[in-house]
Amino acid sequence: MKNKVFDELKDLVTEARNPVSEDIDCKSTEEILRIIHAQDQAVPMAVEKEIPHITQAVDLLVATFKRGGRLFYIGAGTSGRLGVLDAAECPPTFGTEPEMVQGIIAGGFAALTSAQEGSEDRGEQGVADLRKAGFSNKDVLCGIAASRRTPYVVAALEKAREMGAQTIFITCNPRSDLAAIVDVYICPVVGPEVVMGSTRMKAGTATKLVLNMLTTTAMIRLGKVYGNMMIDLQMNSRKLEERSKKIVMMITGLDYQKAKEILVAADGHVKTAIVMALAGINAASARQRLEASDGFVKGALKAR
Repeated sequence: MKNKVFDELKDLVTEARNPVSEDIDCKSTEEILRIIHAQDQAVPMAVEKEIPHITQAVDLLVATFKRGGRLFYIGAGTSGRLGVLDAAECPPTFGTEPEMVQGIIAGGFAALTSAQEGSEDRGEQGVADLRKAGFSNKDVLCGIAASRRTPYVVAALEKAREMGAQTIFITCNPRSDLAAIVDVYICPVVGPEVVMGSTRMKAGTATKLVLNMLTTTAMIRLGKVYGNMMIDLQMNSRKLEERSKKIVMMITGLDYQKAKEILVAADGHVKTAIVMALAGINAASARQRLEASDGFVKGALKAR
């Protein structure tokens, strides 16, 4: 007798057999690689079709961040790891507080390095983990589940909606198959995987692209980029120290030594250093201007 999980999985695009790779086990190494590569070409196009929905999600996030809310990702397996990865990259890249973007993964920290497959079936644990993380109705929950049915994720999204919070769902199955449990659906349908059901492949790639777009665009909208240069990075490694000096040099025209000196005077804050150099003011005045312009350097430079 078939069970509920079988019925949920049997018709999913992400669980279908790909006709292009049906005899992949008989191919040479190069032929296998060319099949995988050719299939990967569909991923960016699938993401492009979702840009209107990604736009809605970014605007939702920007409004949330401006009122002091946070973004929480929640997922299991590959989806969960990608959410945790994107959250972890925000502080060094954009100078955000670690609490601003957070990742929750089924199975906890151990699941980052070792598969905890059964954990995705525990919807009640998704709710418990959401509560443990301190999620509130001021925050946004972004569920990630290539299959769209992961109980751990769906239960957490339903709880977030019950709390009055806004929600986003990233899945690689068609929007037409989904019940309305979230505010914004992002559905890059990449088709069946080269290896049936291995959603760490095309679905994982599509998810990574979408997450990059969500946080990067939101941070740009929050003034954390000047031109196309990151200006809120944290100088917590030698590489980032030197990158900070280079950015200050490129924007202000200062030489290496002067850029180093002004960064010291700015307590290592690249934005402040840039405003100090271009406006000819001290660090305190630069900070005041940045605060008045909501953190936008170009706005701070226009202020008087």
